[in-house]
Amino acid sequence: MKLAKASANLIVVLAASLGLAAGGWAQQAQGAAAKRLAKKAKAASSKPAEPVAKADVSTDASSPSAKKESTAARRDPFLPLVYGKKAGGGTENLPPGKAGLVVATVKVDGTVRSGNGMIALVSNPEQRVYFIREGDRLYDGSVEKIGLDGVTFREVSKDAFGKSVEREVTKRIYASAGEQQ
Repeated sequence: MKLAKASANLIVVLAASLGLAAGGWAQQAQGAAAKRLAKKAKAASSKPAEPVAKADVSTDASSPSAKKESTAARRDPFLPLVYGKKAGGGTENLPPGKAGLVVATVKVDGTVRSGNGMIALVSNPEQRVYFIREGDRLYDGSVEKIGLDGVTFREVSKDAFGKSVEREVTKRIYASAGEQQ
């Protein structure tokens, strides 16, 4: 009933602000609103109680599912609305093996001299270890030269305008001062 009076008062205020006659029209609206709400209240009292909606559920310790239901209706405000690339950089579907190694993420762990030439021991960010030789193809380049102190790669990428750019990247086993690994 309080809601009916509040809505009727709101109608009266709106009618007055719009310059309408506050007499008969507002009283009719108040009476009609009160009748509708009285019918709804009467119908609700005759029906059995319905389960409470998720938004109205309070986090009561007596009901273990109450907390689960109330949090399911809300989004975590600290999560981003749009998900971009993951921080790990592994968002692309890379081919398996050496062909999936990205030059920028490869870490040189060691080099070995064998009868057939030099072999480098490299690892990717997921800590998988690979043996590479000179001339091996990688995802975005190839292995140019393997020395005792590191590996030189030929990286092929595209600039902001879509033009193909090649550059030589040298990764050492033990990085010098100021050098990135």
